[in-house]
Amino acid sequence: MGWIQDLVNPKARRWEEFYRNRWQHDNIVRSTHGVNCTGGCSWAVYVKDGIITWEMQQTDYPQLDPNLPPYEPRGCQRGISASWYVYSPIRVKYPYARGALLDLWRAARSQHANPVDAWAALIEDETQRTRFQRARGKGGFRRTNWDEVLEIVAAASLYTARRWGPDRVFGFSPIPAMSYLSYAGGSRFLQLFGGVNMSFYDWYADLPNAFPEVWGDQTDVCESADWFNSKYIISMGSNLNMTRTPDVHFISEARHKGTKFVVVAPDFSQVAKYSDWWIPIEAGQDTALWMAINHVILTEFHANRTVPYFADYVKRYTDGPFLVALDQDGDHYQPGQLLRAGRVARYADVENGEWKFLVYDQNSAEPRMPAGTVGFRWGSEEGKWNLKLQDAIDDSPLDPAISMLGREEDILNVAFYDFAEARESVRGVPVRYVETSEGRVAVTTAYDLLMARFGVGRGLSGDYPVDYDEVNAYTPAWQEKYTGIGRDTVIRLAREFAGNSEATEGKTMIIVGASVNHWYYNNLAYRAPITALLLCGCCGRNGGGMNHYVGQEKLSLVAPWTSLAFALDWVKPPRQQQSPIWHYAHSDQWRYEGDFTDYAAVPPDAKWAKGHALDLAASAVRMGWMPFYPQFDRNSLDVAAEAKAAGATTREEVTERTVAQLKDGSLNFTVDDPDAPESWPRVWLIWRGNAIQSSAKGHEFFLRHYLGTHDNIDADEHARDSVRTITFREPAPRGKMDLVVDLNFRMDSSALYSDIVLPAAFWYEKNDLNTTDLHSFIHPLGQAVPPVWESKTDWEIFKALAHKVSEMAPDTFPEPVTDIVTLPLRHDTPDEISQPEPLDWRAGECEAIPGKTMPHFHLVERDYSKIYQRFISLGPLIREDGISGNGVHIPIAPFYDELLKNPLGGSPDPRHMRCVEWDGQRYPSLEDALDAANTLLYLAPESNGEVAWVAY
Repeated sequence: MGWIQDLVNPKARRWEEFYRNRWQHDNIVRSTHGVNCTGGCSWAVYVKDGIITWEMQQTDYPQLDPNLPPYEPRGCQRGISASWYVYSPIRVKYPYARGALLDLWRAARSQHANPVDAWAALIEDETQRTRFQRARGKGGFRRTNWDEVLEIVAAASLYTARRWGPDRVFGFSPIPAMSYLSYAGGSRFLQLFGGVNMSFYDWYADLPNAFPEVWGDQTDVCESADWFNSKYIISMGSNLNMTRTPDVHFISEARHKGTKFVVVAPDFSQVAKYSDWWIPIEAGQDTALWMAINHVILTEFHANRTVPYFADYVKRYTDGPFLVALDQDGDHYQPGQLLRAGRVARYADVENGEWKFLVYDQNSAEPRMPAGTVGFRWGSEEGKWNLKLQDAIDDSPLDPAISMLGREEDILNVAFYDFAEARESVRGVPVRYVETSEGRVAVTTAYDLLMARFGVGRGLSGDYPVDYDEVNAYTPAWQEKYTGIGRDTVIRLAREFAGNSEATEGKTMIIVGASVNHWYYNNLAYRAPITALLLCGCCGRNGGGMNHYVGQEKLSLVAPWTSLAFALDWVKPPRQQQSPIWHYAHSDQWRYEGDFTDYAAVPPDAKWAKGHALDLAASAVRMGWMPFYPQFDRNSLDVAAEAKAAGATTREEVTERTVAQLKDGSLNFTVDDPDAPESWPRVWLIWRGNAIQSSAKGHEFFLRHYLGTHDNIDADEHARDSVRTITFREPAPRGKMDLVVDLNFRMDSSALYSDIVLPAAFWYEKNDLNTTDLHSFIHPLGQAVPPVWESKTDWEIFKALAHKVSEMAPDTFPEPVTDIVTLPLRHDTPDEISQPEPLDWRAGECEAIPGKTMPHFHLVERDYSKIYQRFISLGPLIREDGISGNGVHIPIAPFYDELLKNPLGGSPDPRHMRCVEWDGQRYPSLEDALDAANTLLYLAPESNGEVAWVAY
């Protein structure tokens, strides 16, 4: 009987009714949940008498391919107990506010008819402000009601917009794909308000920096079913049994089919004990292991003999054959930039010549420009942005040489810096000479430089190792002192890895996890194995490639979702903040660090990798490389109003005036002085995540500098004599945040430190959508029961907040206002080719040109009295501008017009859509999460074939 004991009459077996009653349910609803998980498993949620009784794995996944095992059943031990949260003792049942704040608010409210004035009186009194800040994290919550807490949040937000600027209101929520509309409710409100959405993937240290560095894409990995297609899998730092429980059966099934499974991990983990080969590496030394593997692969599968598949892959799909200029540095050379096509006579007049590159063509024995590089993407001539081995001028076929060896005109000594040994090695590299607009230039291929970097001599002179046993240049012997792995093991692993890739044409896979990605040098720990995969032709092959599963997600419906979630249907551009640099600056962690070189190994005479990290971040902000909010040391609404008062009426005129002020110092970016009161973030909304303590990198700094409460910082400040462009204020500020609000279904650490806690619905209590990169399906979340106690869905909470703001706004903003928004240079736009080299306008190295050498500046009209109406309506800009995802633009005007044919009013319905009308205009309805979900499914090419056809 286990834990159930019938002490009265065991022979009656009444305890069996416990199990029978579980099946006496009234309803079964399909849903899912994502409590720190992105598995996207489908669950049957059982309901009896309006109470969730339990959940069970769904078993109706469509089969993708008869040659693949089925996905089902998906789920894990943690998932099958998720319903515990619904009625758990830590469930947030009612709106709560910290008692110290509530007393002060009620006293101020009794003195002021206008809630915004009441908040101003409270927050501008430093004694009162400090009183409730010091209470943060020390209990004292009191139950209150929705109307009161919404009034406080709305008043604080409107006061902040009036006094400091709307870009002092921030919101943090992670992983939108877990629940599209729960995320979008908050982000939509923030962008209509003029606030800022904070990133999560990089803040969690889950973003694999190497992916955008190598491929220009945030993350793209295979679905778990593709594991079954692989013939050789290496798991590094990924405990699949624990973290990918619903998917790990594909590993077992692949092994049953004959796939070899190798685990590289310092611990004998669950996944290690099921492997065919466990390699117990020293923690954090994966880079050294893979550098040695690459040395072996380059030696045996590239230098000593040519594997046709590998050579062809490197030629077609990597930058291996592209020409790199060598720069003379004393008696040797340094690798420079890729040789620009516009610098040779044949291509001197091509468009975007600084962003088109050259190979050495064996057919013509001359440098040639293949199509497909980034300069073609943003050129006026369409149809050239495909990787084709053809000359982009005359379409003549090209046969790029991946190496100059055997066709060299000279051998030059090139220096390579070894970070691990902190020394420079000089090695011979084969080169040819090219006549350019800057004179005669020595060039080699990226592939030749790679060979030299890894110490593969090919008979060339210089500091090359003679064999694998020499401790030099990434040999198997070299890596032993770092990894603890014998050289013979590394040689065998490299041979098996490359041998399988040769035999299967790339069906070799690496699965990597957080245990690698969370190291400081994670990009190098990734780029080393990525190099092995590229050398063996594995990326882009089913059953091959680099597959990162760390907090990942896949927003399948990304095109319409982006417009809806960031209110691009009404206002654009959005304010979106990269969280790591934001926290580093605003939580004052920068004050406790000295020079970058105090803790990071860099080459001598580095231009950028030196000095203080915040100085580097500030230069990146002013040069347009990354966002930083608040943006100016003055209210952005005031900056726009002052410009118009001075006669600037157009965007160009306002931009020109703003640039002039930034240049003469009468206006400044806040990143240059993050501790000035006008630079502080003021209101922080947290939902769907645990931003304080659990996800905080530097929790004690949050306590002191954000919250102004007790802390246990045991660190000295070091930045005073290290920063060069950053203002160092003393003493350091405490308690920058005026108000912290948490939407939550459990009283986690963020809730415990917040000023207001709002009861949010659990996953089974809301309608939403979910997708993941681990399977192909778009997953609906059905509402099994209405939100319990006084909780509301995230969508309803932010809709209510929008309503309260609109209701209160006329007293603060009686008319629409103009906001000036800074926007960094963006990926997937022509901004990508705006800076051929990094130049700082403030240092006089170039002109300050918006959208080229500094951020863009945009004017946005904000009508705070209309935030609610816009929140519940799909606006006309989406019809005019279309939708975009991953650089693909889709016009949707006919589909928007079809949505307008739906009836007005009625109740939310999963099978029917509706419209709303206000100010005499009709709009597709977003009033309920069901309306929003149906709109996304209707406008997404992944779920509407007609939209897919238009996109194609």
